[in-house]
Amino acid sequence: MIYSIDVRIEAPVNDTEVTDRVADAVRHVFPEAELTFRDGRLVAETHTLDPFSDVLHEQEILDTARRVFFETADEDGFEFAIKKQPAFEGVVTFAVGSPDELGDIDVSVTVREPDVESFIDHIAPRTEDGVPIDPDA
Repeated sequence: MIYSIDVRIEAPVNDTEVTDRVADAVRHVFPEAELTFRDGRLVAETHTLDPFSDVLHEQEILDTARRVFFETADEDGFEFAIKKQPAFEGVVTFAVGSPDELGDIDVSVTVREPDVESFIDHIAPRTEDGVPIDPDA
């Protein structure tokens, strides 16, 4: 199946932070993103979440990811936030509740093809006993 998405990633860069370290945090989780820095924020765009999906699979957090994605999903896409420090280590930790003191990495996903639910199933498939379920099985 062909997937068509636009992903916008934003993270504040505070005066106490090194811009390159925030950029590295984004690159470790979204390696294909094109980054720019403007107005105290790192802004990145990509058209794939496959490397991000690989991290979700490796960390075995597919159920958590699905819950987070569906909490904000609508007919156009979904949003989520992850913590900067774990992302710097290549680890996805979803931000819940109030934002981190230094701010979180905010991600907005617009899904063009197919529909939002099918795309979420692609990057964070349903599981049974922690094992991804093949929807075609």
